[in-house]
Amino acid sequence: MKTFSVCPTCNKQIPAVIIGDDRIKRLRKECPEHGRFSTVILRGRDMPSLTPIVSASDAPPPCPNDCGLCNRHRQSTCCVVVELTKRCNLHCPICFANATPDASVNSELSADDWYERFCRLVADNRTFIQLSGGEPTLLANLPKIIENARRAGCENIQLNTNGLRLGTEPDYAQKLADAGLSFVFMQFDGLSDDVYTRLRGRPLLKEKLAAIDACDKANLGVTLVPTIAPGINDDQIGRILSFGMERSPAVRGVHYQPISYFGRYPIIPANKDRITLPEIIDAIEKQTDRLVRKQDLTFSTCDHPQCGFHGDFLILPDRLVALTDPSRNARKDEFRSAEQSTNSEADDATISTEALRSRKFVSRRWKRESQPQDSVNDAEASEPVSFDIFLANIKRRGFTVTAMAFQDRYTMTVDRLMRCSLHVLDHMNDKLIPFCSWYNR
Repeated sequence: MKTFSVCPTCNKQIPAVIIGDDRIKRLRKECPEHGRFSTVILRGRDMPSLTPIVSASDAPPPCPNDCGLCNRHRQSTCCVVVELTKRCNLHCPICFANATPDASVNSELSADDWYERFCRLVADNRTFIQLSGGEPTLLANLPKIIENARRAGCENIQLNTNGLRLGTEPDYAQKLADAGLSFVFMQFDGLSDDVYTRLRGRPLLKEKLAAIDACDKANLGVTLVPTIAPGINDDQIGRILSFGMERSPAVRGVHYQPISYFGRYPIIPANKDRITLPEIIDAIEKQTDRLVRKQDLTFSTCDHPQCGFHGDFLILPDRLVALTDPSRNARKDEFRSAEQSTNSEADDATISTEALRSRKFVSRRWKRESQPQDSVNDAEASEPVSFDIFLANIKRRGFTVTAMAFQDRYTMTVDRLMRCSLHVLDHMNDKLIPFCSWYNR
């Protein structure tokens, strides 16, 4: 299967081919200057479709070297990543943003400057934003930035954070909630300090647990975000999920991110240093003793199916109820929705059905709801109830299992870039860039 990729050394676009069988697929490519590369992109029997939308026989698309939402981009925006700062209070050995404690503050905008940019996003129907970095909680004006995002009309405001300030500063989480924050996406790599020492540079488990408690007190929903690295924490995939479910409704879900090698990373990766989405799905089923089954998780229909998966659940005292339609994995027409959707510069306000569906799914599930008056308590939740009460309890005790596999220069294909719905705001040039293209610059 022919496509286009980039050279891992110079990042120039080059032809590539996907080869393999129903157990393993590799991306092979050759740069005239830097040689040949072969990288595993999928392992496992139940692999998503890889039907390309562009092949090496076609005219090369402009991505990634002149990337953006051009008229060849095949998906509209679900979520906009807003990078508020390059600074961070950690110096993780692995960091896609390559953030540092001593990064310059010169690129940080004022809350009023951000308000103007938020207004432009909302005018184009881009109302779901992720406030990211670096570490956004280092900004003294973060509550004001959140307030301005809400005032501009952003419906969902997500904070990407390592959680350290949330867990150590009294009432800080409440300040963010009062400003209008919707939910928290928190780095959470495991349940033992050795994992954090290897991935983040020091023990952090105590701070992570304190951050969850602080968000619970402020009624802010938390989604746990583990970066999964082979030999470091892939044996904790099931434990992280079980822990998250035990902390429901404070924890709204787990969002797995198989390690990708871009930004800052310690070594040039070998294939043994990678884990792919089918392997994570296998581990979830095995390590939870089939509490969550493979058929409960479906590959993405908003982005390229190789980019992620999701599952939707209701947690009851005596059981877990899967709400995901397992037949979607078999319905190839769902995957074509991104192919049929275009997003030209002249039609920026248009949002595809799948991108809108994904945005609404996140809003319903990741946002923390106070207990509705007509819901039932945990002791009663397993008894037959009315449909209205059932829906109320889904809002309260709904739980998601999701994943996103980012592309690095070794694994990147333009097909996935062209179907991306997670876009980064280039605030200096007032344009949107597919996530993996932005962070592989």
